[in-house]
Amino acid sequence: MPGPGPTIADIARAAEVSTATVSHALGGTGRVGESTRRRVREVAAALGYSAGRGPRTRTLGLAVTTYAGSAWNFVEIAYFSRLLTAATAAAHARGYALTVLPADRGAEPLWHTLAVDGMLLLDSPAGDPVLRALRARGLPVVFDGRPPDPRPADVWVDNDHEATTREVLDHLAASGARRIALHSAYGREYYTEAVTSAYTRWCAERGAPALVVPFDPEDAPGHAFDAAFAAPGRLRPDAVYCVYDPGGRQVLAAAARHGLRIPDELRLVCASEDPSYAAGDPAVSTVTLRPEVIGERAVAALVALLESPDGVPPGQLTVPAALTARMSSRTAPGGPSL
Repeated sequence: MPGPGPTIADIARAAEVSTATVSHALGGTGRVGESTRRRVREVAAALGYSAGRGPRTRTLGLAVTTYAGSAWNFVEIAYFSRLLTAATAAAHARGYALTVLPADRGAEPLWHTLAVDGMLLLDSPAGDPVLRALRARGLPVVFDGRPPDPRPADVWVDNDHEATTREVLDHLAASGARRIALHSAYGREYYTEAVTSAYTRWCAERGAPALVVPFDPEDAPGHAFDAAFAAPGRLRPDAVYCVYDPGGRQVLAAAARHGLRIPDELRLVCASEDPSYAAGDPAVSTVTLRPEVIGERAVAALVALLESPDGVPPGQLTVPAALTARMSSRTAPGGPSL
């Protein structure tokens, strides 16, 4: 009788590409150049590969669904690029390929037919159509970020956003800030809701005014801050905590336009994995959500669900975030009061 035939790993070696690239090329998914896709398929045909016979390479899928429907390139965001690199390495180390789906809703049919053993969903929002399709297929799912309506058996990896938000706000208050604004309220994923709720509670507990400035990814000049930064002294924010990666640059642009000195008149902390914030003038204080750790732990949990489902306790696997304080949030000269 004939042997089991070539595997995806055999094709990857012959074509001198990764197993993930072979999965993308043969499945018509991912961002694979046309010449590479054609070469992989030619190698597969020459080796006599048939997707319907022999052992199939175990494959995990990954989708960022918080803004599904928009053709945005999440790989350009440092958080996602770092998580994807770590998740890919973790999957390969465990003998799995990793297929990354595009954000555009044009890929929706793939969610119902994609040949994967399990899925990682990043920032899944309420009413997520990807999640509905995966649950209908009975595929194991692990989430990056708490799902909006978790089921009893769901597993997710996340930070403690309540504790992190309070740490940032306490840090800013200790540096002398009294009117701290939050740059948030854009996404519908749990992260945004959790940080905004923690901020509102923190302000209420201290009798401090709360100001949530809406984030707009297209607002590079930071015009969302124009009204707040033009307000009289005691009504103007003296600190900002930005929830999204581009927010810090938007605040810096708005502060420069309004002549506000950082940190003497305005302190700044931004949740970001972008190393350029550390190299700026002034260097910007940042919060890392530690995406590399989240990616590795999410893959480990998903593989465990696939290989020993009864051994994975449901609920949250918590990865502590970390605040790195730099010049942008230091105490103003002369003491903690402005």
